[in-house]
Amino acid sequence: MSSSPSSLHLAVALDGAGWHPAAWREPVARPRELFTARYWADLVAEAEHGLLDFVTIEDGLGLQSSHPLEPDGRTDQVRGRLDAVLIAARVAPLTRHIGIVPTVVATHTEPFHLSKAIATLDYVSTGRAGLRVQITARQNEAAHFGRRPIPHIDPLNDPPAWESVAALFDEAADYVEVVRRLWDSWEDDAEIRSTATGRFIDRDKLHYVDFESPHFSVKGPSITPRPPQGQPIVTALAHDTVPYRLVARSADVGYVTPHDAGQARAIVEEIRTEQTAAGRAGELLHVFGDLVVLLDDDPAEAAARRERLDALAGYEYTSGARIFAGTPTQLADLLQELASAGLGGFRLRPAVAGHDLPAITRRLVPELQRRGVFRQAYEADTLRGLLGLTRPANRYATTATSATAAVGA
Repeated sequence: MSSSPSSLHLAVALDGAGWHPAAWREPVARPRELFTARYWADLVAEAEHGLLDFVTIEDGLGLQSSHPLEPDGRTDQVRGRLDAVLIAARVAPLTRHIGIVPTVVATHTEPFHLSKAIATLDYVSTGRAGLRVQITARQNEAAHFGRRPIPHIDPLNDPPAWESVAALFDEAADYVEVVRRLWDSWEDDAEIRSTATGRFIDRDKLHYVDFESPHFSVKGPSITPRPPQGQPIVTALAHDTVPYRLVARSADVGYVTPHDAGQARAIVEEIRTEQTAAGRAGELLHVFGDLVVLLDDDPAEAAARRERLDALAGYEYTSGARIFAGTPTQLADLLQELASAGLGGFRLRPAVAGHDLPAITRRLVPELQRRGVFRQAYEADTLRGLLGLTRPANRYATTATSATAAVGA
């Protein structure tokens, strides 16, 4: 699908019972099923019903916490989660069109393992895989692995510690580069599979990636053939300049959190500047706005539901993303206003999955369709196709062809 301003892209972010910490206590929630395959399959099926581009699946390396950097010890909120990549692999074969984008934490995992997992997901989904890369600066999560120290960070005033966070984003950029090179380490026609000659693979079409940086030394090649999309999509959430730089350098889709059109315009401009500095000015890079949504037929009803959820949680829920409580029509107005500031799409976070996800798919989507800004049917077989991204050439195949031509000359 093209990325013209009249055609919005739409994704949803799935996290447990929903993004509001009291979502699991709503009558429509299914708290006893949060750790079942059926629960996640139902959510993704609902998202596909709404013709959405993709779903993201949240993950982490420590228990959920209302504190940004430390465990909170709460027992009245959902704690614990299934592995996002494994959820994705389970639900992908049950869907036909929607993209599946699990979250992966680069800080304590190996790019070789991740490249293989997402390549496998791309095969399982026949070309609909992606990943959301994130970092962690939590000491308790580092303690699960015991391989590297993470300094204590004062969120308010600790410049040296925040420099270490910036270094984690630099590492994440290298991580993505390793993953991308490993995906390319098999040429598309490396598998011969000829029973007559007894040759399954052409070893000359497997390539060492030989990646060296302060963070990684990876030889390659991968052990998984090149994914169906060539390069599954890479996405990242960004709230400030350092993560904007990661998006500009490494991602196909960046999620940002503006609270109005003016802020959206400034963020998009900053990312485009960083994109040019990274040498990617000619590449299609989508910038999506993130919003937490509570959708009801009446604005007062949505506001009252938000107040009720806050009362159940015992505090007013806040988020880095704008929290919208209103009607699907009002949300459609807001999305078009933000799109006019340069956003190409949106990732919506349902406050209560059982309530707000169907409101997105069955109320918001038809409203956007009536306005002529959202698809009437799926128009591509791959996630890259849905996002208007071409299938990239293999970097090593090009090099190998050039080298052969040079020798022949």
